Amino acid sequence: MRIIGGEFRGFRFVPPAKNWPTRPTTDISKEALYNILENKVNFEDVKFLDLFGGTGNHCYECISRGCESATYVDSYPGCVAFVKQMAVKLQIQDKIHIYRMDVFRFIKKCEDKFDYIFAGPPYPLKTIADIPDLILGKGILSQNGLLVLEHNPNVDLSSHKNLVDQRNYGQTIFSFFKA
Repeated sequence: MRIIGGEFRGFRFVPPAKNWPTRPTTDISKEALYNILENKVNFEDVKFLDLFGGTGNHCYECISRGCESATYVDSYPGCVAFVKQMAVKLQIQDKIHIYRMDVFRFIKKCEDKFDYIFAGPPYPLKTIADIPDLILGKGILSQNGLLVLEHNPNVDLSSHKNLVDQRNYGQTIFSFFKA
């Protein structure tokens, strides 16, 4: 895995993910996503939330591009430990807030607002289609914020009232939502 742009551009990392319940965003689809986001998000002004954070890949990318506040949420202890190690290695401990907890519990308890939220849930999760409504209903996406949900073709969000864009990269679909 590698960081695509910004201060840490080209930095490669290898999570010890042999038995992790994760499916990291591929470099090709991540690069395509961040090419789109460059025109939609000012990373230097954004407060970022990474749900189902896994390897922390999206936090590193946002911080590398100038984000000063990234919040990472994942329930898997191995992932959380890896992200803590990476934060030290990249010297970004003051920019990343790490929570080991269930994403749905986090959303329910969260009182902050975020400008950019990325959710990359496990594809077999049966409630993927509910995630935009949970986030938007809770009001944690700022008024002009952007939510990006990564999912596969088995989840159809094309008729969601807050959907503003959708990009398909094979088995990876990025759905973009506004409040």
